[in-house]
Amino acid sequence: MTVDALTRSRLHRVVLDGEAPTSLAPCIMADRDQAVADLALENNFRPMADVQDAGPYVLHLTIRDGRLVFDVRTTDDSPMIAIGLALGPFRGLIKDYQMLVDSYVTAVQEGREARIQAIDMGRRGLHNEGAALMRDRLAGKIEIDHDTARRLFTLVCVLHQKVPAR
Repeated sequence: MTVDALTRSRLHRVVLDGEAPTSLAPCIMADRDQAVADLALENNFRPMADVQDAGPYVLHLTIRDGRLVFDVRTTDDSPMIAIGLALGPFRGLIKDYQMLVDSYVTAVQEGREARIQAIDMGRRGLHNEGAALMRDRLAGKIEIDHDTARRLFTLVCVLHQKVPAR
């Protein structure tokens, strides 16, 4: 792929639709902010469908009617393509993510450094598993690399949260 194609095959911006940021726990907000910042710095994202615009793209990510919706748009926010994925395959990983977040909050409150490190290792493994599932579910629809998939998985977990701030 040429340098120009790599520059275009990327996300310009990610918009989380339907999220109420004030209702998220601080560590979930930090995960969200870090994933968005990391995506802004580096990502690989290319719809596989025959689309007119070669990118970069704006992604509106939302959960609607039990489906994860990737609403891909041009940088001027003109709709290009929307792809819906069933949330079912992600639910177990999302539940595990929530349990890890809860464990992390407890470990931080208790000052248990060894526990925090173990949870961080578990989170990395969970994110890798989520990234593999994300790439598998988007295969043939949207081409993404592993790091982009990890960050998008984080955002899916964030969108799925309905937990009040602690």
